[in-house]
Amino acid sequence: MWVKAGVIENRFEGDRISQVLKEAEIPFIIRSFLDTAYDGLYLPQKGWGVVMVPKEFETQAKTMILEIKTTFKEEKDEIG
Repeated sequence: MWVKAGVIENRFEGDRISQVLKEAEIPFIIRSFLDTAYDGLYLPQKGWGVVMVPKEFETQAKTMILEIKTTFKEEKDEIG
């Protein structure tokens, strides 16, 4: 069974999460909410996408995603 491990705010964050999960050999699916018909209208509410992982990897994946999000936010704050 696949479970939601986290929400992705943008494509760049998704790329980082994807890379880290691949390196950790955690199976995952990234489902984007981007819909060209609505030109990103719902992205502020839902985020850019969601990361799904098998149930047995949920805790490990959530921890890794949280670390990536924290690092991504810190880098974004430093840049301005």
